Amino acid sequence: MKRLARALSLLSLVIGASAAAQPGTPSEVPRRVAVRAARMLDVKTGKYVSEPVILIEGERIVKVGPGLPVPEGTEVVDLGAATVLPGLIDCHTHLMARQEETPDGYELALLKKSQATRALEGAANARATLRAGFTTVRDVENEGSGFADVALRDAIRQGLVEGPRMQVATRGIAAVGAYHPFGTSPDVKDLPTGAQFVSGVEEARRAAREQLGQGADLLKIYADWATPTLTVEELRVIIDEAHKARRKAAVHAMSGEGIRNALAAGADSIEHGHDADRAALELIRQKGAFLVPTVGILEALAERAPDAATRRRFDARLAGARKMVALAHQLGVRIASGFDASTAWQQGRNAMEPVALHRAGLPPIEALRSATSRAAELLGLQQHVGTLEPGRYGDLVAVSGDPLADLTELQRIRFVMKGGVVIRDELTPVASRAPVAPAPK
Repeated sequence: MKRLARALSLLSLVIGASAAAQPGTPSEVPRRVAVRAARMLDVKTGKYVSEPVILIEGERIVKVGPGLPVPEGTEVVDLGAATVLPGLIDCHTHLMARQEETPDGYELALLKKSQATRALEGAANARATLRAGFTTVRDVENEGSGFADVALRDAIRQGLVEGPRMQVATRGIAAVGAYHPFGTSPDVKDLPTGAQFVSGVEEARRAAREQLGQGADLLKIYADWATPTLTVEELRVIIDEAHKARRKAAVHAMSGEGIRNALAAGADSIEHGHDADRAALELIRQKGAFLVPTVGILEALAERAPDAATRRRFDARLAGARKMVALAHQLGVRIASGFDASTAWQQGRNAMEPVALHRAGLPPIEALRSATSRAAELLGLQQHVGTLEPGRYGDLVAVSGDPLADLTELQRIRFVMKGGVVIRDELTPVASRAPVAPAPK
């Protein structure tokens, strides 16, 4: 037996040496693309660059500037009179949510849809979001679909389905009884839930560890639901576990007290914050946290209100949220864009949020930054996305008009590129058009 082992060992050495002596196969030359347009918005300076050329090798930008020479053998994408922007970012998505627009639509989705159905709906929502120009998203809880968002994120990375770069929060964490499903019979046991319910510090810690262990890129926590729910101690252990794993914590907090509890526990971002008072907003700024106001969804819901009374209710909430955003901007709070889509018609309409933030008082360039460079900061991805600079991914979008003069241009995206690959193209002549990414089979 020892002789056989020695012989096999010697044989493996000989084979290894022989393989090492073979001439190396030439590495594949990365694809090179040059994007031209009439102008490019530098979101850092807020100024336009005329006649830009963006050179991309493989997935990343290698050079950007006005009138750069295009190296021989480079594929050229000429967008003519269009305006180029960085790929957009949505910091508050729910790609696994496609519920009916009825009072019990959420509960019906939990009870009637299989995990497979939810995953397929997520893939459709991801495609709609990418084609709307949002090349990166932070998905803040998958609304009762287990860990389907992890699978979707990974499938997109592998090129199996078309969608944006994703950060995912998996199940979310809420206090027992303080999240969907609501209004169910107490006699029915083991109902599916929209988030992972916890009660007490150790349950909170275990939930955080489970979700991080299953691939969460961040943790989503519910600090209130009409009134404060989780205690500061419960919030703190969840956020501590996230930070130990070098992940961030996004905290749903509508009320001033909920916001203060979340910030005392170390929250990295406050989601919604619609009822925040001045003291809460000042605390967000002092702590260096981000605010993701989700004002656009209130505009969308007011637009689609089924009756006058519902419309008045949403209009009142919208007016309050707009005042809060205007004050937050005045105080210097860092604001990131997030639309909070959850139904079929909302998915892919993410650009409603930066437009709504502008209506709420943000200057156009700040509203654009909320969906580009500022959003990238919140995600910790500022070295990869959010601007058109060397080293960043070749993620960009183009519009026909001037988004600084009319921010609704973001709702009319005509060209999308992700990682140097054209996803959508309504600008270049068909004869000279670069190959568009094929639909996944």
